[in-house]
Order: sequence, then C-alpha cells, then structure tokens
Amino acid sequence: MYRWIGVLMFMVAALAMGFTKLPGEAKVAPEPLALPSVGSCAELTRLLEERQQYQGYFPLRVGMNERMLAEDSGMAAAPSEKQAAPSRDEYSTTNVQVEGVDEADIIKTDGEFIYQVNNSRVLVIRANPADQMTVQKVLTFADPNFNPREMYVDREHLVVVGTSYPMRSGTYPSIILPVSGTVKAVVFDIRDKNRITETRTVEIEGDYLSSRKIGKDVYLVANRYLNVYLLRDSAAPASSVVTPVYRDTRAGEDYKRVKCADICYFPGFVEPNFLIVGGFSLDTAEGVQVGTYLGAGTNVYVSTANLYVAATRYDHGPIQPMPVILPESPRLPGIAPPIANQEETTVYRFALEKGKAVYNGQGAVSGTVLNQFSMDEFDGFFRIATTQSHWQSGISSNNLFILDKGLGIAGKIEDIAPGERIYSARFMGQRGYMVTFKTTDPLFVFDLSDPNEPTILGVLKIPGFSNYLHPYDEHHLIGFGKDAVEAVQKNRDGTPVRQGFAYAQGMKVALFDITDVNHPVEKYAVQIGDRGTHSEVLNNHRALLFNREQNLLAFPIIVAEIQNKSTSTPQWEYGSFVFQGAYVYDLSIDRGFTLRGKLTHRSDQDYLKAGLDWYPGNRDINRILYIKDTLYTLSDGMVQANDLGSLARKGGLELPRG
Repeated sequence: MYRWIGVLMFMVAALAMGFTKLPGEAKVAPEPLALPSVGSCAELTRLLEERQQYQGYFPLRVGMNERMLAEDSGMAAAPSEKQAAPSRDEYSTTNVQVEGVDEADIIKTDGEFIYQVNNSRVLVIRANPADQMTVQKVLTFADPNFNPREMYVDREHLVVVGTSYPMRSGTYPSIILPVSGTVKAVVFDIRDKNRITETRTVEIEGDYLSSRKIGKDVYLVANRYLNVYLLRDSAAPASSVVTPVYRDTRAGEDYKRVKCADICYFPGFVEPNFLIVGGFSLDTAEGVQVGTYLGAGTNVYVSTANLYVAATRYDHGPIQPMPVILPESPRLPGIAPPIANQEETTVYRFALEKGKAVYNGQGAVSGTVLNQFSMDEFDGFFRIATTQSHWQSGISSNNLFILDKGLGIAGKIEDIAPGERIYSARFMGQRGYMVTFKTTDPLFVFDLSDPNEPTILGVLKIPGFSNYLHPYDEHHLIGFGKDAVEAVQKNRDGTPVRQGFAYAQGMKVALFDITDVNHPVEKYAVQIGDRGTHSEVLNNHRALLFNREQNLLAFPIIVAEIQNKSTSTPQWEYGSFVFQGAYVYDLSIDRGFTLRGKLTHRSDQDYLKAGLDWYPGNRDINRILYIKDTLYTLSDGMVQANDLGSLARKGGLELPRG
C-alpha cells in the first residue's frame, strides 16, 4: 500500500510541473487580438475548478490580505557638474541577444563607475584611476526581505531588479504559508554620484521570469502560481480567489489588487497560474501598466518591437480513474494524474510601446524550447527551435518552425537528428544554427531566406557539444561547450561495445567557419582542463566578454585537471580543482585562439587550502569588463584592474563585506 501511495504522490508532483489539455481540445491557433476577460471572480473560480477536474488539482478556496510595506521614495537630486561622459565605444556593455534590447546583469558600467550586485547590496565603484579605485556608494534597501538579483544602468537611472517575500497578515490553512513572492524594481537617480537617491519602486506579485530594458522603458515578466492543493475544506468562500497585487510608489505606497474583470484568459489554455507582464517608463509620470492572464511562461524572447513568452504544455489526454488504492476523501480523491504523451509550446506575443506591453497574438508548435536563443524575430517572422520527446518510443527529435505575422506556421523542418536533443541554437539574419547532441556534436546550418521553405544547408559532426553559440561575424560562429568522449565498454573477448552516450570532458571553445554553408568547418578550437571544468558562459551568455575589433575574448572559468593522466585513465574520471578566475584570449580569423593570460583573485594560500575540490567563495571572478585600456575582473570580494594589452596589474580594491 505504501508503494502505491508513493507512486501517487510522485505523479501528483510531476503533474504540478506541467500543464494538461482538456479532452477534445484543438491545438492553439492564431486568434483575434482581443482576449476574453474572466469577467468576475465567481467566473474565475469556476474556470479554475473546471480545469482542476482534468488536472488532478484541488478546488481553490483561499484568501489573502495585503500588508502595506513602507519604502522610501525621495525626490531626484539635481545633477552635479562633471566631465563629458565616455563614449559607449570606450567601455564594454552586457552581452545581449538583440541589439538595442538590454538585459539585466549583476555587473554594469557607464564608463566611469562600475555597479555591482553584491549580496544584498549594490556597490557603486569609481573605476578610474585604476590604481585609486574606491567604493563611492553602498546602496542598501529598506525592505529586509528584498534580494537584489540584477540591474540596468543608464546615464540617469539605476534600476535594481530582485525578489521579495513580504509576509502578509490574515488567517491561512496550515498547508499554506502567509507569504507570496514579488518581483521588485527599485529605481535610483544616479546623476549625482554623491547624492544617489531612490525615486521609485515598482512591484508585482509572482515569481521572477525575466525582464528587459529598451531605451527608457522597463518590462517585467512574472509567474504567479496559485496554491490549490488540499484546500477543499478551507473556510474561505469560493469567490475569494487570490488575484495578484502590484504597486508603483509613484502613485502611492499601497498595493492594488488586480480586478477579476481585468484578467484575461487564453481559450483552451486555462491554468492555475497567472502570467503577469508589467511595463513602465523611466522618463514619464505614468504608472506601471500591468497585464494579467490565466496562463504561464517558461522562456522569454524580446525584440525591439515585441515580447514573446513561450509556455510548455503537455497533452495528457483525459484523466482516467485508477484502481482504488486509497479511500476517497475530500482531501485526496482516488484519481491518478496521467502521464504526459505529447509536448507543445504555446507562444504569446505582446507589442511593446512606451512602457506598455499589449497582447497581440498567439501560436503553437510541437516540442519544448531550450532557452531564449531558440527563438528569434526577423522581418516580421518568428523563428523557434524545439525538441520533441516521443514518450512511447523514448526517442527524441528536433524541429525548426517559422511563424508568420499571425503566428501561424509558415514553414518548418521536423524530425531533425532523431535520438538527440538541442544543446544550443542561434539565428543570424537569414541563417539559423542548431547544435544537437547524444554522442557527437552535429552543427546544423539552415537557410531561412524563404520562410515558407526552410532548408538544411550543411552539417558538421565533431566530438563534444556547444552550449552557447555566439556570432563572430557574418561567416564565423564561436561555440562554447564541452569536449566529449563516446562511452565504450569492452566485452569479455575485448570487443568494444558502444553505450549510446558520451562522457563530457573539459571545456571546449571553437571557431566555426560557415563561409561555405554547405560544408561548415571547425577552423580553430581550444580545450581547457579535464572533466569537471566549467564556465558560467555555458549557461549564462552575459558572463562573456567579447570585442572583435580588439580581438578580445574573456570569460570566468573553474578548471579541473586529472593528475598523471594517461591512456588508461577512465573516461568518466573527474579532474581536481586547480584554478578559478578569468581566461583572456586573443581571437582572430588569421591566428585563432591565443591565450593572453589568466587572472585570478585567489592567493596561493587559497588554492592550497581548497585541496582537490572547488568550493564557492567571495574571490571567485564572475564578470570581466573593460573601460578604455583597462580590463577589470570582479568577484564579491575584490575588483582588480589590469592593462588590457599586457595584463600587467594596475590596481586592486578590496570590497566591503556584506
């Protein structure tokens, strides 16, 4: 009996991670731009409870009261006189996917100062002169529950984006904690670095999904999950569905609750989750604009004109009662959640203008999206790469779809690399690139010039895989990933038998030449360390510093090496920790990769104390940037300045502990 209970609970947990589809639903097709409104809280409750009959969720009967949180909101200080600001060409910026669409990061610079999210604070560091760096200001936050995560910087504003978990008053069922997360953007006026002033806080209830900044406009995307488990016997009335709250201190300190009449839903895709898209402008007096939808999001792509939210959904088919393994009860009906058998990604599009995000279309494709680089907008078309898991056969395949302006499918290529999964993708104009992997690394080159008839131009198969693809120029691509060795086991007679998978080894950085699109080649490659070596660039493109004009390529890295390595060393053996810091390369088409140098904030004693394993510390370099002829490396404990060309040390600054 306990085994069946465990099976049931596992399946319930698995179901909570996905979405189901009502019996007889058709796939989502492009709809008119206007979405239906929920209309009333009673109707919202009915929609959710109707949905739960097919999802194994439980009826929602819980209320929540707001507790107002006080935040300082001062007037902006007048700017002081200062020298002309440096040109944007004189300092590095965050590595972003789309030019003109800024992405938040833990480090920013305006060419004079470096801004760093450091634990629960933001440090404003005067960068020049390099041998006299100082901490100009330590910014703290009135909300003790606020966790700053990343930020945006321009000449006038610093926008710190993070999460908070304000406790709320009220009576709750024992299963629900009186806490709900919020996404918060705290705005500072930084025109006078001696009098940096907090001017505004924008806060929306939910879990942080993503954000972007276009010019002076900031957009926030959040998921607000509804706790609906085991709440049938709650004393709260059925009409007290919890809708999200938001606030903009420009209009006052109080929270506003989203009205049920203002909530829209996507027909055929009603989920126990609110997708919230908020937008505000830094240079107008207008308050935050919030759109709330019954739906969910997993990945976000943003162009200069549109914001796309991709949501994974699973077609389970109708839920069937399972053999009675537990007595029926109001808390736990004897219904078995179904096992998913088809994956689908729904794409929602929102038009962006002056801090407003307005829904204007949706479409759907089969499969799931890896990350934001699997999506792209070009000449009015939306391109998306997905991996499709076939649950019955256990064999995956991959797809590339091109959607038209109405988000209907204009062209597609399906069943790419059966048995493999997408590890990275990149779209560059009329070309697309995809890396799949199981035992080798096929790099596919696509011709997307005809949106109705995309084609595969060429394939390059090499060992290993790329997690991130970065454009070098129109005809060259940089791949960041891992080398790999196919797993082979010998029979008793010594005959090698392939195991159908590969062991990841050290880090690999390669330059691909795609001048001949039918025959792409790996022009140069460099391997770093052994199994266990890792760089944040592999899962976060913003950690990369690249400047083609200066032949500069740099990234943070943890290096592991196998001591006394030989041909008999097992393929699965991990190396020992030997280095954490930044690798700085010269990269050119003529000479390939040349290691300019290695930079670290750790002392010899730090390495000796670490032993064979790496443990995170405040001397781990996580970002690299440059201002004019100086290269800066940053960790939570230090800023170090080196000459950009020779890497000779110019200065260092110990950062205050948080």
